[in-house]
Amino acid sequence: MYVYSNLNPKGLKIGDCVVRAISEALGQPWERTYIDLCLEGFEYADMPNSNPIWHSYLYSKGFKRYLIPDTCPNCYTISRFAEEHPEGVYIVATGTHAVCVKDGNILDTWDCSDLTTTYYFIKE
Repeated sequence: MYVYSNLNPKGLKIGDCVVRAISEALGQPWERTYIDLCLEGFEYADMPNSNPIWHSYLYSKGFKRYLIPDTCPNCYTISRFAEEHPEGVYIVATGTHAVCVKDGNILDTWDCSDLTTTYYFIKE
């Protein structure tokens, strides 16, 4: 189920999906996540929302990444993922978007439920 959520302090909705998703998953302010990702990016001379940077940040927070099985690469949507994961906190990625799925709810500024997922993170 899609639930509107926007932790961006200025109400912006574009370009910061990684920051919003991680903030939701960790239960921390958008500003803290943004600063942490910027510091991580600075250390590696990369942008804070590049995959290597936010993946590294999640690994440092105890998350593990899992790939979506390739049995139906174009049909495993975020909606289906949320339905099959009614409990827990996940960060689900599509290749161009990241979103927090918490207890079966898709938390985002727009309904991205029809996007196809490629991998997800869960804190272990």
